[in-house]
Formats: sequence, C-alpha cells, structure tokens
Amino acid sequence: MLIFLTALVFALIGLALGGGGLWLIVLGGSWYYAIAGLGFLITAFLLFARRGAALTVYALLIIGTLAWAIWEVGFDWWQLGPRGGVIILLGHWLLLPSIRRGLGFSSPTGEVYAASALPLGLAVLASIVVAGYSMTQDPLDLAGELPVGIATTAVDLGGNVPDGEWHQYGRTPYGQRYSPLAQITTENVGTLEVAWQYQTGDVKRPDDVGETTYQVTPLKIHDTLYMCTPHNLAIALDAATGKEKWKFDANSGMNPDRQHQTCRGVTYYADPAAVAGSPCAERVYLPTADARLIALDAANGQVCESFADKGTLHLETGMKYNPAGYYYSTSPPVITAGKIIIGGAVNDNYSTEEQSGVIRAFDVDTGALIWNWDGGNPDVTTPLPEGQTYVTNSPNSWSVFSYDDKLNHVYIPLGNQVPDQLGMNRSEHVEKYSSSIVALDITTGAVRWVRQTVHHDLWDMDVPCPAGAARHHRQGRPAGSSPRRPDQAGRSLRA
Repeated sequence: MLIFLTALVFALIGLALGGGGLWLIVLGGSWYYAIAGLGFLITAFLLFARRGAALTVYALLIIGTLAWAIWEVGFDWWQLGPRGGVIILLGHWLLLPSIRRGLGFSSPTGEVYAASALPLGLAVLASIVVAGYSMTQDPLDLAGELPVGIATTAVDLGGNVPDGEWHQYGRTPYGQRYSPLAQITTENVGTLEVAWQYQTGDVKRPDDVGETTYQVTPLKIHDTLYMCTPHNLAIALDAATGKEKWKFDANSGMNPDRQHQTCRGVTYYADPAAVAGSPCAERVYLPTADARLIALDAANGQVCESFADKGTLHLETGMKYNPAGYYYSTSPPVITAGKIIIGGAVNDNYSTEEQSGVIRAFDVDTGALIWNWDGGNPDVTTPLPEGQTYVTNSPNSWSVFSYDDKLNHVYIPLGNQVPDQLGMNRSEHVEKYSSSIVALDITTGAVRWVRQTVHHDLWDMDVPCPAGAARHHRQGRPAGSSPRRPDQAGRSLRA
C-alpha cells in the first residue's frame, strides 16, 4: 500500500510538471520541466510495477536536476533550494527500507533482498554536498572599496538638529543617521573609557518569544536621552551622568503568538503652541507590542491624557481580523505637519487572515485619524468610516519612516502580503506595492511615487530600512530649482 501511494504521488507530480512543462516549451521557455515530468512518470510506472529500476531512474532525475540548476543559477543556495528541495526530499523517501524492500526480490530460500540504494544514495549525497558548498558561497557579492577622502561640500541634513543631539531614529527627518561631531576619530576611538553605565532592568524572560531583541536607537534632546526596551519600558536618562529621570512601564504583557518582542525607539515632539514648562508641552510617544501608541510627558513620564483615549491610541481599530499577538508596532512613528504617522508589523506566515498593513496619520495632539493609506486599497485615503475595515493582509511596514517636509513626502518601506511564501490571490494593488518604497503626500496620504525592489516577492525580502534622503545638484542647477516633475525637485533617495 505504501509503494502504491508513493507511485500515485509521483504520477500526479509528473502529470503536473509535464503538462506545465509542455506549455512552457510552447511559450519558448525551458525544456527542463517537461523532461522532469517524464522522469517522474517513468519512476511512478516502475513503482507501480514494483521494479527496483525506479530508484535508478529517480537517481538520474536528481543528477539531471542538479546539473540543470547549477548551469542555470550557479552555486547560489537561495536559488538552488527552490529548484531541488522537494526532489531531494522525495529521494530520501525512496531510500527508506520499507520502500526498497517492496522493490526488491526474494531468493529461492525465501529471503527478501531490498533494491540497491547505491545509485540513488550517491545522487542524494551529491546534492547534499552541493547544497552545503553553495551555503558558503555568495555569487552575488560585489567587491568594492570605500573612498578614503572626506567630503568637503556642505550636505543638507534636514531638520535643523543641533550637532550634539539626535532627534529622530535617523537623527533627522531625512533618515541619514549621520553625526557631524568630530571629537571622536579613528585615531582616538580605541582609547575611549566608560563614562557611565545604566541597567534598564529589562532582561529576556523564560517565557519570552524567540525573537526578543534589544534594537533601540536612543534620542538625545538637550540634556536628556529617551529610549525604550523590548518589553516597552520608556526611560529618560540624564545624558551627562546616566542618572534615571523617569521610567514608564506600558504593561504590554506577554503573548506567545507574537513573532517579535522589541522596541526600536520612541518619538519626541515639542508642541509649538504650548507654554514652555506646561504639562505635556514636550511629549514622547511610545509604540507597544500590544498595538498601542502612548503619549508621555517628556518631563516626567506621565501619560498625556488629552491624546486619543486618555493618552492611548489603539492601533487595532479598523481591522477585520484581530488575532491577539499578530499585530504590533516595533518602530517609532514620525511626526510632521501636526501629524503622527505610523505603520505596524504583522506576523509572517502565521495565517491567511491577519491584520492590515495600513499606514495611518493621526492628529499629534488629539489622536484623531486624518488619513489612512492601505496598499490593498491605495486610491482611497479619506478616514475609514466607522463599521468598515481595512484590507486584510495588505503589505505592511514594520520599519522606520523618513520624510521631507519641503517636498511634503513621507517615505514608507514596505514588506509583502503575508503569508510571504504564498503568491496566489494577490490583487493588482498588492502586487504593485509589496516590497517597495512608497512616497506618500504628508497632507493627504495620496501616493506620489512607488519604487518596487522585488517583483512578486515570495522570499520575505521586505525593504528593511528607512530611505535616506539627500539633496544634490543636477546639470549645474542647485537642488530644488529643477522645473521638472515635483517629485524630482533636486533630491534623491538612497535606501
């Protein structure tokens, strides 16, 4: 019975591969799939006939597949794996003693001899050796050298951030992560000594998820450092001494269904309309692992209850499906033009019915929704009416945004629709915006342009970092003076 079922599976695979392969030949494509389908069908026939030659034929199929794959993509593990993974696993299956005994023969004395495993075993072994070797290679690596000179021309860093401060995740709205400070150099960095240390008290717990990580980039505003920890503690420290000024615990709890437990940073905001020193005149916004955004007084860590629902914005609002632990924010939002703009992380490969990857802009003072951009429904950015929901599983942005307030653009790095490895049932919009950088209008959320990095992404190749913006000169004209398209007004993006 086991051999019959095995033969049936091989026959079905052969029919699918052969039929698709013949169609591909008609379209001018590779002959491999039709030949591989024939190999599966011959193997299936020999299995039905309980002939040991089935193992030899399948060994030839494996060797042929191996040669074809190396010829086509070289020793690139990530491209070899999809071409031969299933075929090698089926080879292991045929090597099982229960299969080989059914394909063997009996001696005149009644003793049963299993079919020889040598040809198939050698073919499988060769594939394993090639797989192991390919894992050590990087055929797409491009060798290069960094320039040794130092740029002397002025660079527009954006945001008017004082030299000794760090106001956003990328230091400035442009996300360049560049510090103009020059006191520490390559010559003296090895002689630095510890000035102070601070223990957050947030350590990995026995019941934590596997990807519990410390990934924070602290902010430095005036004399204070602001940071967060994996379990959503927000902390303010004296930058000179390391003395704790305040600590706030978001009590985001533990959920074994979370894929990530981390916090990459908080967002700072000084209200230009507030009286200096008044409550919540300066605020810190903390994203949490249970899909909340909390506004805190930067002076003392107290919750600013005038924001949203007594200081807390609930990000799961508007989701058709809301399984606990599947949606959260691990990255700090950006604030510009009176708006706080935020995305969210969605668990990879956990379900086909998860939360939307919608990007939303809220009023920074009240938490009221101003616009929403959903990659599954990108043309409608007006606030979602009550009772309606965003598109399930649309591309999400778990990373950090950058923006250019002069162009009025916010730049969104996107992942793809989950589950990542399933390419069927993707809409035209999802295919367009998955794994891309999208520029949205800060005022309305409308798309200004999109640059996709991987088409029809099946490999979880999200855009993982914020775009870095920079001014440059074009054809002798200063940045911003070009009469061409508005979205090309003298700036470029580097991801």
